[in-house]
Amino acid sequence: MNEYIEKVRQFNNDQALCAYVVTFGCQQNEADSEKICGMAEAMGYTIADAPEKADLIVVNTCAIREHAEQKALSSIGQFKHLKEAKPALIIGVCGCMVAQEHRRNELRQSYPYVAFSFPPTELDRFPKILFEVLQTQKRIFTPESDFCPIEEGLPVRRSEKHKAWVSIMYGCNNFCSYCIVPYVRDRERSRDYPYILDEVADLVNSGVKDITLLGQNVNSYRGGCTFAELIEKIGGIDGD
Repeated sequence: MNEYIEKVRQFNNDQALCAYVVTFGCQQNEADSEKICGMAEAMGYTIADAPEKADLIVVNTCAIREHAEQKALSSIGQFKHLKEAKPALIIGVCGCMVAQEHRRNELRQSYPYVAFSFPPTELDRFPKILFEVLQTQKRIFTPESDFCPIEEGLPVRRSEKHKAWVSIMYGCNNFCSYCIVPYVRDRERSRDYPYILDEVADLVNSGVKDITLLGQNVNSYRGGCTFAELIEKIGGIDGD
């Protein structure tokens, strides 16, 4: 990941470029968007407060309901005129919606101004995908890989000073009849607890007061201890 972060910086030649991230869906998507913003900043982009200011737009989508997908597609459609006015603008789509093959195909065929997509399990590949788009000027629509390890150490741009999301696990094994999560976020994968403790300690030391632990089913956490033991370990961290 770091290799491609540096490659994007070099490709952009330290230009004053801006990125804009749109988020739909759950708290996990919000946490993912904070990592997207963090990686964008590491690649030299300033985070913009409006799409009109952006040289890079990333739409982080939800697939929990058909309405959520249509709302995301409508938002993507509204960026067409920005691409027409600024041909160098790069538009990408990520999140649960594009983990579905039919949605990736729809983006490829019906939204020709979308340059790339990647599912939530491939979040750490964002810099590599962006670099390949910049270098080749070709569109890239990344499917979910067969093996989805957890990449630690992704840059994060927190949206609030005193509140933070901390993902402790990803995916789900339950396959409830009404839920798409196991299909778009893959099977359960827990972060090893020392990484979580280090992240929480850093947040506490930086003045964060409210930390939410995220996971589709946190009772299933198995990162070297149980969820109850993790809570106990976090409770032992010094600070307010």
